[in-house]
Amino acid sequence: MRIDFQINGDDISIEVDPAKPLLWVLREDLGLTGTKYGCGVAACGACTVHLDGEAKRCCVLPAEAVAGRAVTTIEGLAAKGEPHRVQQAWIDARVPQCGYCQSGMIMAAASLLAKTANPTDAEIDAAITNICRCGTYPRVRAAIRALSEAV
Repeated sequence: MRIDFQINGDDISIEVDPAKPLLWVLREDLGLTGTKYGCGVAACGACTVHLDGEAKRCCVLPAEAVAGRAVTTIEGLAAKGEPHRVQQAWIDARVPQCGYCQSGMIMAAASLLAKTANPTDAEIDAAITNICRCGTYPRVRAAIRALSEAV
């Protein structure tokens, strides 16, 4: 099936199995490997992308679900070669340890901050449900707080 959608600001048309999870379309067919496979059941959040600006876990999202829509991956978050403000906050707060979950965490945080400039702790907890085996949650909160205070 031919699926037309926007990826990181570019219009594309791709022939894929409509049931193939978007994660594998991104990684295998488009070479966008920043979005990670973690659990395969949308529980961990390593596969988080933006779908029409909303954080969405894509390991269980069929490719046909993005037809006519806009997808942004971690590769498309930064503009003009400069880190996105959330990416810079992650660097400044030294959030990553192993880093595997970080692209999904960053995508979830960017979506939250696009909707809520100064989120409460409860709003952060509700929006950032990604799993980090290294336990960097205090640094994630610190990075989000730093961005909130900058507003």
